[in-house]
Formats: sequence, C-alpha cells, structure tokens
Amino acid sequence: MALDPAIKEGAPVGYDDRPIHSEPGSLPPQVQAPLAPFRGRHPDAPEWFLDAIAQEPERSFVTSLGTKIEALTWGELGKPGLLLVHGNSAHADWWSFIAPFLAQDYRVTSMSLAGMGASDWRDTYAFQDFAEDAEAVARATGLYDGGALPIYIGHSFGGSQVFFAAAAHPERMRAAILVDTGFGGPPPDSPEGKRMMEQQVRNIPTADRAARVYPTEEAALARFRFMPPQVAGNLFIADFIARRSLKRAPLADGSGEGWTWRFDPAMWNKLDRTVMMGMTADGPPKVTVPLVHIYGDRSVVKSRISDDRPSPLPKDMLEIAIPDSAHHIMVDQPLALIAALRGLLAAWPG
Repeated sequence: MALDPAIKEGAPVGYDDRPIHSEPGSLPPQVQAPLAPFRGRHPDAPEWFLDAIAQEPERSFVTSLGTKIEALTWGELGKPGLLLVHGNSAHADWWSFIAPFLAQDYRVTSMSLAGMGASDWRDTYAFQDFAEDAEAVARATGLYDGGALPIYIGHSFGGSQVFFAAAAHPERMRAAILVDTGFGGPPPDSPEGKRMMEQQVRNIPTADRAARVYPTEEAALARFRFMPPQVAGNLFIADFIARRSLKRAPLADGSGEGWTWRFDPAMWNKLDRTVMMGMTADGPPKVTVPLVHIYGDRSVVKSRISDDRPSPLPKDMLEIAIPDSAHHIMVDQPLALIAALRGLLAAWPG
C-alpha cells in the first residue's frame, strides 16, 4: 500500500475516508494536527484561492425523502449542469474553491450528503437514498434546465455514490467522473480488517461516549486531520475546509457553547450497504454512461485497486493521474484538478 511519505509503516491508515482512531503521537504532527501550529489563525492563501472563495454560491436546502439537503450553486441557469459530491464526513464547501472555475461554462451545484455538512441527519443511510437525494438536488437547483442531462462528479465516498447512481440510474446523468474513489476495505476477518474495525469503533461516539465538544474554535481546528491520514498539501485549504466542518454545540458542563464537527459520527454504523453489495455481488456492474476516474498518483485508494483487490470499477475505465497528489486531490493539487476537469469536459463525453 502506498503511504504518504510522512507516514511510517504500521501507522493507522485506512483504505478510504472512514474515520479511524489514532492515539496522539501515532502519526507525525503534520498529519495528526496540521493546523495546530497556527493557533486559530488563517494560513496565508494565494490570490487565486481568495478570489475563488469570494464568489459566494447560492445557498439553499432541498427536501429529499423528508430530509433537508444542503446545496451550493454557481453559474447561470440554462448552462449544462454539473453535480459535485464530497467524501465521507465532509461537506459541500470542499468544492467551493473548485466550482467557480467550472461555473464559467456550467451551472454547478455542490451538495452536502445527508448526515454531513448542514444537511439533516438520518436514522439510517443507504446508497439508494443518496442517489435519490442527488437527483432531487440536481433538479431543484436547475442542473437539468439546460436541455441536457447533468454530469455527476464525486470524490472518494461521494464517488461511490456517483458510481452507484450511474449504475442504477443511467437515465439521470450524461456522464460520471470519479475522483480518487475506492470501495470497501480489507476482509473483515483478516488481521488488518479486525484492526481497522477496532479503530473505527473506538472513534465513534456512543450513548455513554458523546461527540467531543471543544471549548474554542482554535482547539477544534487543532484536532482536524484528513482520512485516510495524509499531509495537507495546502494548509490554507485545510483551514478553509476545517472551519466549515464545525458548528456550535453546548459544552458538556453546561457552561456555554463550544465547537463540534458537523457530520453524524455514527454514519458508518447506520449505513445500509445491502443494495450496493447486491449490485456488485457477481462482479463489476454494467455502467452504460461514460465514466472517468481521476486519481492521485500516491493515493492509498488507487494503490489498493492497483493491487488487484476487489473493486466494482470497470477495468477498461479511462483514468487520469494527478501527479504528486494523495487521496484528497483538491487539497494537494487543486489547480491541477481544475485543469484536468476543464480539459476533460471540453472534449468529453462528446
């Protein structure tokens, strides 16, 4: 398995963006707590990034299956549609510095999956429900209004949702782009599988172990890290993402409000994989829409696929490598990702 150069063999490293437990000191400081040295200050950021995030999207909520789903939209109605889907425990603003560069030619919407961002939480989560949410958001924000089906783009866990939607509902999209997307992990009865399950269980709040509420925003930012673990390629992006991953919450001692993470920490325990597992039980499902995979050339996820471990992705799928990038390409190489997407969309799917 390829590791970030800053991470030593034996460190807790997941196969995807599922949360895993890591003891203080088990990862290098630049991986375990990349924002801690800034003590709550904003890292310096380049002009292109500041200009991009200054282009505020239309912020709205779309009701799907009785759940409010957060949607951020850029670009003019009537242009071809792009739907952007983030990874696990993330949120729509992971695309806020990418989307403005695509909105010159497209109507672009970034959604927060149920249980993440400002979207409502659910008692259970399922691939088929995420697919219904995606279509509801795409229709409500005008991605179908240009006369053509939208293109779905998903990163990591969001790429898994895009892939499922492409296989189950090809009539809803013109094409699909997966960004560093992997599926599953090691066999659950293997030593690595047992270790990962134990790490995940330790990281998930229960009735007697509530979600952590930090007394200050600075304290919360100091605990931010990426899954799977990696060095933050651009700290100004990590800071932007981290701040929008937080919400206010009552402190445990009742003395006031602090800060906690927006995502539902029990999402993985609530996730119903039945339909997805049935779809892939006999091998990769047939996907009739054009499909592309953009991946980081030193990504753990990509290395797992390259090792011929089980994956539902078609073996003949077009792939594009982003140099010097780990799993979170929009953090490591945002401009390269923008260039890859714009170049691809200019000539594909035709």
